[in-house]
Amino acid sequence: AFAVVQVAASFVLLAGASMLLKTLMTLQAAQTGMDTRHVLAVNVPMMVYGKSQEQVKEFYRECIRRLMQLPGVDQVAVGNTVPWRDAGQDPEVQFTADGHVSTENDPRARWRVVSPAYFAALGVPIASGRDFDDRDREGSPAVVIVSQSWAQRMFPGEDGVGRNMIWSDPIFKSLGMVPKPMRIVGVVPDIEDIQVKPGPAVTVYQPFEQALFGGRMFVHTHGDPYPLVTPVLRTVRGMSADQVVERAATLEDIRSEVLAPDRLNTIVFGGFAGVALLIAVVGVAGVLAFSVSGRVREFGIRLAIGSQPRDLVARVVGEGAAIAVIGIVAGIVAGLGLMTLAQGVLSDAQSPGAMVVAGAGVVLLASAVIASFLPARRAARVDVMQALRSE
Repeated sequence: AFAVVQVAASFVLLAGASMLLKTLMTLQAAQTGMDTRHVLAVNVPMMVYGKSQEQVKEFYRECIRRLMQLPGVDQVAVGNTVPWRDAGQDPEVQFTADGHVSTENDPRARWRVVSPAYFAALGVPIASGRDFDDRDREGSPAVVIVSQSWAQRMFPGEDGVGRNMIWSDPIFKSLGMVPKPMRIVGVVPDIEDIQVKPGPAVTVYQPFEQALFGGRMFVHTHGDPYPLVTPVLRTVRGMSADQVVERAATLEDIRSEVLAPDRLNTIVFGGFAGVALLIAVVGVAGVLAFSVSGRVREFGIRLAIGSQPRDLVARVVGEGAAIAVIGIVAGIVAGLGLMTLAQGVLSDAQSPGAMVVAGAGVVLLASAVIASFLPARRAARVDVMQALRSE
């Protein structure tokens, strides 16, 4: 009974560790839609004290111009958020769009502010329409670029290019602002840069020149971006000694930082599962070894009346497998109970899946069979005459 409990506990831990490992591998292999390996993200906070909006814009324009002159730089752009690092910092704003056929009430979208070449810097293609350019400046007609999920929700079967949208969130009225209609000039693939796992992203992008809001620089290179960290910092600080420049890292490493808690949980849970598996294997082997030592006379009689040593090996190994099977069944029952309890507390709790359960069961069963083999060999080597003379 004690060995069965050990196997059951080991099964629950193995299934949980396998589920975490599977989730981590899925997240790491997920395609983000961005060239994360060759994009260097640098925080360059906006310093607006004592400066006009035009001076702030000119500072970032000059930053882009100078950084583009560095060897190895392909594109430079400005944005208001760094993917994953600034998750949750950008607002979701209510909007309306002319001619939309969506039945959704109170539609909202992420509001992003980016400079021209932002999508090129991140390696994101323009799906339809055009990118922002020098035409999209203050005083010119207001324009936006929307994500494909936005276009599909607002204009099913169309891309929405040429249509108008407007921010309708009450917060603008409370701030005394009167939003203007903005024409959709482009559509880009969804960039899910909040959740680690890619998914639909309803996002509206405004040009930096028309909605002053930035503070993040993105430098796309055709090689390793890290050798450019020092030249980038030197260039920006050379323009303004007081300018803060910090947290330079590739998007790939930023995403890896976000995955760090999942990776740590997998390692810790896997360590516990490994220890539990070892204890279960020792428990099964110990139970069978004790059983064999108490059944020497039985094994001697079986050999004397014609049983083959391999029959004794199969019998003892079968007993070990039976302990493992009972433990696995008990583990499944306990695991289902824990999953039901977890789903009552955590709405996003998910079952490990049949493959994970089957894999954990196979590992435990194989371990139990291997642990049974040594006591089984001992039973098969019993000396018949000595066994029959024993009490």
